[in-house]
Amino acid sequence: SKREIKMRKLDSTKVRPLKSEQLLHIEDHDFALRPGFGGSPIPVGIDVQVESIDSISEVDMDFTMTLYLRHYWKDERLSFRSNKNKSMTFDGRLIKKIWVPDVFFVHSKRSFIHDTTVENIMLRVYPDGNVLFSLRITVSAMCFMDFSRFPLDTQNCSLELESYAYNEDDLMLYWKHGNKSLSTDEQISLSQFFIEEFSASSGLAFYSSTGWYNRLFINFALRRHIFFFVLQSYFPAMLMVMLSWVSFWIDRRAVPARVSLGITTVLTMSTIMTGVSASMPQVSYIKAVDVYLWISFLFVFLSVIEYAAVNYLTTIEERKQLKKRGKVSGMYSMGAVQAMAFDGCFHDTDVDMDLTPFPDPCEENETRTSQTNISNEDTPRLKRKRSLKGSVGRIILQNNHVIDTYSRVIFPSVYIVFNFFYWGLYI
Repeated sequence: SKREIKMRKLDSTKVRPLKSEQLLHIEDHDFALRPGFGGSPIPVGIDVQVESIDSISEVDMDFTMTLYLRHYWKDERLSFRSNKNKSMTFDGRLIKKIWVPDVFFVHSKRSFIHDTTVENIMLRVYPDGNVLFSLRITVSAMCFMDFSRFPLDTQNCSLELESYAYNEDDLMLYWKHGNKSLSTDEQISLSQFFIEEFSASSGLAFYSSTGWYNRLFINFALRRHIFFFVLQSYFPAMLMVMLSWVSFWIDRRAVPARVSLGITTVLTMSTIMTGVSASMPQVSYIKAVDVYLWISFLFVFLSVIEYAAVNYLTTIEERKQLKKRGKVSGMYSMGAVQAMAFDGCFHDTDVDMDLTPFPDPCEENETRTSQTNISNEDTPRLKRKRSLKGSVGRIILQNNHVIDTYSRVIFPSVYIVFNFFYWGLYI
């Protein structure tokens, strides 16, 4: 009926909408050419909002960043009539039909545009032909790191943007709002680094085959957290060095104790150094942590060498004393260390001992019944045994080589001076 036909005309939902291609006159122009082709270079403004820094890899020397990249330019071919001067917004399907800047990331290893749930692309066109083109991108790019001060280092990385095809005669890249063109999320944080600053800069890049290109830089400085490495590397190394000094207070004749302690500390320091090197790139220069660990390793190694010198000089001194006393013939030529191997107790060369027939002086005194049967001839020998038992502790304390005495002072003093110099130089 006529009434139904009239109602259909009044219903706007039944009216066929006007296509964006027809409104923008896309089919009337060749968008393979840049705007203003043959004239002055087209200015393309850029601004960036950094959403997150996902990772920093020392081994691969790269970083991964997620950001919003926005382009601004004017293309009069896209101008349209609008009574309310309102812009039109489109998704990524229109990008393939118009001209857009071919900005790429210099030194990037891999990058992608997010596509969940659809491609994160936005195109906004204004009536006068101004265009806003926005992308959400994750990019991994190289960062040329210097590890000479690792882990007390500060790394300066940059993400560089440049046109791939259009040199400065065709396209001029610039920061849209100057230094304010780069913004960051306040919640950006990294597990191993403090983000000290973000800054934007620009420059030129020259290629011998194609000429000069405008290049934009996103610069940021990262300062490493030191506390993790103090717990994992520095503090254990300090403990191993101090543990090696314990041997200076152990009797010089306790060979198994001092040798075992020295070997244990050396092997532990080697394990710490191997663990640190495994997580680092194989660089050809020395890092700050290498200096500290190798100096600490040297202190531990010297403590072992120190006991080797003490043991050698002690042996020479004992031989000289035994030769002077004429006790170098037969079975009586054994030293105090050999005597300890027989009876299990410590003997000093200054104490006159009767080693025949190898009695056990470590056992308790005989009972009162057996003491009454001891002849008067054995009384001097028993007195010597009792005096030895009471003075073993005093003999051990006094039985230190002069090298041990000096080492107790020199080793800690030099290590403390080294630590002051090291931390003062690198911090």
